[in-house]
Amino acid sequence: MRLDNSAFESVEEFKYLGTTLTNQNSIAEEINSRLSSGNGCYHSVQNLLSSRLLSKNLKIKIYRTIILPVVLYGCETWSFTLREERNLRLFENMVLRRIFKPRRDEVTGEWRRLHKEELNDLYSSPNIVWVIKSRGMRWAGHVARMGEERGVYRVLVGKLEGRRPLGRPRRRWVDNSRKISRRWDVGMWTGLDWPRIETGDGRL
Repeated sequence: MRLDNSAFESVEEFKYLGTTLTNQNSIAEEINSRLSSGNGCYHSVQNLLSSRLLSKNLKIKIYRTIILPVVLYGCETWSFTLREERNLRLFENMVLRRIFKPRRDEVTGEWRRLHKEELNDLYSSPNIVWVIKSRGMRWAGHVARMGEERGVYRVLVGKLEGRRPLGRPRRRWVDNSRKISRRWDVGMWTGLDWPRIETGDGRL
C-alpha cells in the first residue's frame, strides 16, 4: 500500500508502541503477548517470591509493582471474552500460589495447593480482572469528556462503511464499558455527553 511517497507492507500483525495489532482487530493476541511477558517477568523474580526472608506483604508488593504492570500495559482498551478473563485469573493465581505457598491438609496431613477461594481470602487487593475493568471505566470517562476534535473520540463515534460479516457481532469496547457500568451501578455518564453509538443492525 502506498501513501504519498511512502510504501507500507501489508501484514497480519505488528507491534505499535508495545501493543500487538492484528488485521482482524483481535485483542486475544495482545493478551497472550502480555501474559507471555508477565510469565517471563514472574520467572525472573520467583526466587524472591519463594524466599523465607521476605514477608508476604513484601512479595505482594513485588507482584503489584514488577509483574502486574507488565501484564496490564494498555489494558484500558481491552474488550476480552470469558476465556481470556479465565486465562488472566489463572496467571494471577499461579503467582499467588507461589507467594502464599501450599497448605497442609488437616485430614490427610499432605501438602496441597491453595484453592482459588482461599487465594481470594488471602489476597486482600482487587483481582486482576477487576483492576482491568476499573481502568477501562476510568478511560471510558476520560474519552466521554473529550471533544469532537480529538482523534480518540472520533474513532469511538465513527461508523465504518459497508456491511458487516454474517454472524454474531463482535463485542466492542464500548459494549463492555456499558455492561460494567450497569453491573457496578456506576453513574459515570451522568452529566456527560456520552455518544449514542449504533450497531450494524441499527440498535443502540
